[in-house]
Parts: sequence; C-alpha cells; structure tokens
Amino acid sequence: MKKHCVELHRTGQFSQFFLDYLGEKKELRPFYSYSPKLESFKDAIEQKSFSHHKRKVLLEALQEQYANQEVSYAVSANIESLASDFTFTVTTGHQLNLFTGPLYFIYKIVSTINLAKKLAGTYPNYKFVPVYWMATEDHDFDEINYFKLDGKKYQWNSEQTGAVGDFELDKGFKEFLKSVPFAPEVFLEAYNTSKTLSEAVRKYVNSLFGEEGLVVVDGDNTALKREFSEVILSDLFEHKPFEKATKVTKELEELGYSSQIFPREINFFYLDKGIRERIEKTESGFGVVNTELRFTDEEMRALVEEHPGRFSPNVVLRPLYQEVILPNLAYLGGPAEVVYWLQLKDVFGHFGVPFPVLLPRNFALLLSGKVQRKMKQLNWGVEDLFVDLDQWKNTFVKSEASMDIELAEQKEVISALFDAKGKEAGHLEKGLENAFEAGKVRSLKIIDQMVSKLRKAEERRLHTQIARACCIQESVKPGGSPQERVVNMMQFYLSNPDLISELLDCFDPLDFRMMVLAHES
Repeated sequence: MKKHCVELHRTGQFSQFFLDYLGEKKELRPFYSYSPKLESFKDAIEQKSFSHHKRKVLLEALQEQYANQEVSYAVSANIESLASDFTFTVTTGHQLNLFTGPLYFIYKIVSTINLAKKLAGTYPNYKFVPVYWMATEDHDFDEINYFKLDGKKYQWNSEQTGAVGDFELDKGFKEFLKSVPFAPEVFLEAYNTSKTLSEAVRKYVNSLFGEEGLVVVDGDNTALKREFSEVILSDLFEHKPFEKATKVTKELEELGYSSQIFPREINFFYLDKGIRERIEKTESGFGVVNTELRFTDEEMRALVEEHPGRFSPNVVLRPLYQEVILPNLAYLGGPAEVVYWLQLKDVFGHFGVPFPVLLPRNFALLLSGKVQRKMKQLNWGVEDLFVDLDQWKNTFVKSEASMDIELAEQKEVISALFDAKGKEAGHLEKGLENAFEAGKVRSLKIIDQMVSKLRKAEERRLHTQIARACCIQESVKPGGSPQERVVNMMQFYLSNPDLISELLDCFDPLDFRMMVLAHES
C-alpha cells in the first residue's frame, strides 16, 4: 500500500479537546500522568506495581477462558509470560460488534499489536503483551447488532436482554447469518461453532490476530472482580469515584472542555442472566432499576463478598477495573475514549492505581481503485479528500465557469446607478431617494436570482466532475461520517485477504496523523 499522512487538524474530524491533548497543551497536563510518547514508557514500567497474587489470578482466569479454544503458540506463550514480573500489557477495548463492526475495531487492535512490538524493540529486558478487552458486559445491543457494507445495513434483531456477551446465537441469529453468505470463513466458522456472542467474537479475533500473540480478556469473571471489591464497596457506600470524577470534570469544564462521560453516585450495574441494570441508593438500602431487587446495606456488603461477579462497572469505573486486574502500561482508544480518561485521573489516584499512558489508536482512510481513478481525473491530492464538499463545489464551479457567474461587476454598476440617481432625485422630492433604494434592493434580488440560475446551469455543464467528487466524498465520509466509523472491514477484506497484514506493516502507533492508504496500481 502507498501511505500518505495528513495532520489530524486538517481533516476536520477531531475535537479541539483531543487535539489539545495530543499537542500536550499545558492546561491539560495535570489531568494525565505520562505524555503520549515512547519515552514515557520507561517511567510507566518503573511505576507499575503488580503483585504475584494478581498475576496468578489473571493467569488462571485466562487459562479458564481459553480452555476450550485452540490457540497459537504466540498467544499461549504470551498468556504464560504474564506470570513474570517482567511482562506488561498494552490494551485496547471495544464492544462485540457483529463481524467486527466499523473499520476502527481493526485499527484499534492493529495499533495495539504494533505498540507491543515497538516497546519490545525499545525495552528488550521486558515482554509486552497486546490485549483486546472484550466488552462482554455491555448491554447496548442496538449499538452492536449490525454492520454496514457497500451502503447496506445488515442487522440481527433479538428480544434477548442483559449483557450482550451472553446473548445466545439462536435460531434468529442463524436466520440472520443466511443474509451474509459472502462473509469470509473466519467469521462463519466462529459464529456457526459458538453458543454465545462472546464465544464467537473471541474465536474470530483469535483467528484474525492470534499469530500476532493478541490475548483476549473477558472482564466478566468472578475471580477478577474479587480483586476489585475494594472499589465496589467504596463506590456503593462512600461514592468516592463520583466525588473525585465530578471534581475533575468541573475543572475541565472550567477550561472550556465538554464532559465525555457523566459520573453517578453509584457507577455499577447489577449483572445476572438477562439483567444488567443500574444500582441505586434507596432509603432502606439499595435497589436495582427496572427490577424488584432490593438489598439492605448488610445484604449488599454480603453480596459483594460472596458474588462480586454480580457487579458490572459502568464507563466511569471500567478503565480502573482494567488497570486493577492487568499489569497494564497503556490504553489505546478513539478520540472520545482518550479524553474521557482525563476525567478519571483522581479516581485512579484515590485507589493508588497507576494511571496508564493514553494513546490514540491509528487513524486511516482506505482508498479503492475506483476512488483513486476519480481523484486522478479531478487532479486531487490526499488533502483534497478532507475538504468541505459544498465549499469545494462552489469554488470549483466558479473557477471553471464559462463566464462570471457571480455578476459582481454588474451588481456594482446597478448599485452605483441607483445610489447616484437616488441622491439626485432626493433633491427633487424627499421620498424619492427611499424609492430608489427600494428599487435597488429589488433589482439586486433579480440579479441574485440570475446568479443562482447561472450557477445551476454551470453545475449541469460540470456534472461529470461534480459527480466524481460526490462519489469520492461518499467513500471518505459515507453518510457524512468518517469511513473508519461506518464501513465494515469486509468492504476491503473480501477483495484483499492481506488487508490486516498490510495494515500491520503501515501503522505506526506513535504517529498521530491520518493515514491515507491506497493500493499501488
């Protein structure tokens, strides 16, 4: 692939909050521990403490989760290496989207794998394991039950409730699967041989990235959550995460930055088969929203002790949970993810958990041969891909028009004529100057109507070029959103099975630019 890089601020796709973080704006410095740089990992390694007990619990949980799955030597070796004090993880996470969902699912994982490789080359005395945190506990099924390919939406509808990782691949799913006969075997095999959505996602992620040593972690594990009991109790009874996160959120808002997440007094869901609902404080103890479940304070403390797996952290505490149970050095996420972590630094500090290096995943735009041909016909460079289409069209039509379609000179002549004659007429009779001014306004409106007709006529004459630009724009921003947030990987993978290996070759996890990737013709 040919790679061209564009500075992120030139794409118009990123918030100022995110760009200020990458630019290390001094006002944001108190809200994170390490700069997003390779050199930061030296200090991160020295400051990350992770006990032998926690390593043992993690290793046993992973061995249990992988027990019934064939894994590559690279994955097996990486899991076993987690027992060593010299092994650390670098992590990304995402929902269980069907068939990987949008392209950036793949970009997250590729970026994380490449970061582990780069760290291994820079710090050879340590081992670095890339981790995909599988968001099995998420319950927003509508966010993950579809994918988009060639402009068409493929969707699985189900009446199941609770954590999506537990959703069964039932008859309804098998029917849905018939609508995607074109899907690569890696997906069909994973879905056809799995009972639940989480099992299928683990299988296809392992098939796609297992040779790179990617370890899939499912946080929905009782032993792992027992390590988080201190935080669960503090959140339920003291509301310390709410207090700390709210304070920092207010500080960021005072600097002009919008909140990305909104802390609650209690930041846990009650999790059980078919249920993932918020826990709320009541006059007599606790209640679970939308259920009849009620607990006294004593019953809730006992539940934390006996069944920590029933507690599922929300977006405020999931990052802390991850850092408590993993020997983790870095989290790689999308723009909104990276900046919402900044609201959480004091929460980490309160519990004595080191805050990781925050890095954005790589950003990319894939160009098909068709798009490249249209770019060549329009003489477009890569930065032209990110222009506002309406603005480009106005400029293009004006520059290519066969005459002055703005009629600017004619407007000036008419304005000057009415102004001059209006003043003369005003000496003759007082109200005539106003009459001439009104006449000027009517005349200029007629000219504007002619300008509109001329522009439309020129657009019809230039329709071929404009259609090419629209086609490019639909590839770059389908439906108005960036390609990587909409299009499924199969749009490129079906015609190029080497897509992932090519992305692994192209991506640099510490190059914070938009990569425009095109196959060499």
